[in-house]
Amino acid sequence: MKAVKFVSTAAAVALLAGASLELAAQPAPSGAAPAGAPPAGAPPAGPGRAGFGRAGGRQRSDWPPSGPAPRNADGKPDISGNWEPNAIRLNVDMLSTGVEIPFQPWADKLYKERKANISKDDPEARCLPPGVPRMSTTPYPFKIVQTPGLTLIVYEGGAHIWRQIFTDGRPHSPDPNPSWLGESIGRWEGDTFVVDTTGFNGKSWIDESGLPTTEDLHVIEKFHRVDLGHMDIEHTVDDPKAYTKPWTFTTHPQMLRGELMEYICQENNRDVEHLVGK
Repeated sequence: MKAVKFVSTAAAVALLAGASLELAAQPAPSGAAPAGAPPAGAPPAGPGRAGFGRAGGRQRSDWPPSGPAPRNADGKPDISGNWEPNAIRLNVDMLSTGVEIPFQPWADKLYKERKANISKDDPEARCLPPGVPRMSTTPYPFKIVQTPGLTLIVYEGGAHIWRQIFTDGRPHSPDPNPSWLGESIGRWEGDTFVVDTTGFNGKSWIDESGLPTTEDLHVIEKFHRVDLGHMDIEHTVDDPKAYTKPWTFTTHPQMLRGELMEYICQENNRDVEHLVGK
């Protein structure tokens, strides 16, 4: 029987980011590599390139696999499969990785307040969905499934949630029901899968340090499969109520060696009582 883990995301985050205080409340992904140790074969360290491996300790030197990106019958790149985000530093503190954040004054003030109280109100720490674009940086693997009219992303962690990206030619709903992940419409631009998402509820944080969002958030993601084992996702955040202009960051997922596992954030969550801040 597999032992029950009570390790929190905060624990993994604190070790990897050099933090000394608990910042979140989710169990670390099973089989996570030792803190601070990037997987063998990972891209060079930098914004969005540090993350977890599923192998438990050292990964094989031939992983992620090399070779050309596969293609579907229509000639477009096949982005399906299991992926690990490799973006823990962006998830913890995006500003510290060198991403320039053009704050509106009120958003800058709120961000500093959240950092000062050690992110005690982080929704993800309370098992709520991380939202978009944070789903791409949360340190849990995800599975992409492509069908002719719909692309699905199933996330192992981050409230164990799924995402629908419609590719059947429909436009955005004129009055979508605001939600954590919004309404996503996908299209191809050459070999890049572009996902346009609106209809957010304005409750999610973009990182654990507290980058805010509003209901005006509009996110563009560009998925580009570099080769068999690597993918780049460029994220553009456009939220005029919170930021003075759109801004961008990129993550570099790698193919996961293994399958997604069952994970329930609410189960054995022992950390919420400690999220008291300052």
